[in-house]
Amino acid sequence: MRRGGPPPGAAKAEKRDRPRDAQPRVKETAVRPERTVPAEPQRPLMARSGEKPGERIPVILENATSGGFRLIDSGAGEKLEQYGDHRIVRPEAQALWQRSLAARHWEQVDAVFTGDTDEDGMGRWRFPKGALGETWPMQLLGVDFHGRFTSFRHVGVFPEQQVHWTWMKNVIETAKRPVKVLNLFGYTGVASLIAASAGAEVTHVDASKKAIGWGRENQALARMEKAPIRWICDDAMKFIAREERRGNRYDIILTDPPKFGRGPNGEVWQLFDHLPLMLDIGRELLTANALGFVLTAYSIRASFYSIHELMRETMRGAGGVVESGELIIRESGLDGAERGRALSTSLFSRWVPA
Repeated sequence: MRRGGPPPGAAKAEKRDRPRDAQPRVKETAVRPERTVPAEPQRPLMARSGEKPGERIPVILENATSGGFRLIDSGAGEKLEQYGDHRIVRPEAQALWQRSLAARHWEQVDAVFTGDTDEDGMGRWRFPKGALGETWPMQLLGVDFHGRFTSFRHVGVFPEQQVHWTWMKNVIETAKRPVKVLNLFGYTGVASLIAASAGAEVTHVDASKKAIGWGRENQALARMEKAPIRWICDDAMKFIAREERRGNRYDIILTDPPKFGRGPNGEVWQLFDHLPLMLDIGRELLTANALGFVLTAYSIRASFYSIHELMRETMRGAGGVVESGELIIRESGLDGAERGRALSTSLFSRWVPA
């Protein structure tokens, strides 16, 4: 992300050491205005015909506690989480209720994010028990990677996405044929590594050089240096426009765009302005026997119906089903066995063939 831009798009710096795919904020000055890239001509949206895909709504996908991650408690605008060996506190605007656990459990933690409480706001980490390294080992779905303290409160992975990654892994493993995956706004590459571990050939795109570097580090940590992954630092919209012209096609497309972002050359991405064209081009990049098209959106003022209907219109005439709703993580308490409150993390819409 996230996760975390430009003329349309920018591959996500995703929630990372900049927002989920917006590059780090640059202070404006009178003498040096921020550099932007002139918008390139955009092709018009395709005129789609035929029946819209079927629909399944609302769908609530709940992340399972696994791989050393769990949500322990939440409330009063914060959440208490476990990431591997580290127990951390971060801002969470969705947690409107009061905390369930006593204050001492919130105080006996390894790291607390302080500063801007905006989803992609900058701040810093405080370490009550003593300084910690920037990274620590984590694992999801059998893939090793680094958890990471970033200045944008994110930790190198968005565990709520595990439900999509589990679905993707199963689809790839049961396809019984070569599968090509395109991961847009790919952040630190956990999804790309999971896809490759399942046997897919992966193209990973992100606008952040730092995020691409982290992805390569994760690939090495996972001992997957020979896995067929292309790591591409580029603006997402520019990249997919080139892929469309080249005639390249993919069986699965994952896209997890931020609401705002910048590409590596200053391109600007605005979700509400550029998402329709991104999905439209994405439709053209799907193979004739495509296996899925997944969109996740976070920190936007919209109902899941907005992206649901956009996905159905985009996939008009393709058959299949569009399922849309929310991704949630549920509190599991101190012992990891409780079934507590559900915390909504993002909206999603997913097209799958019939």
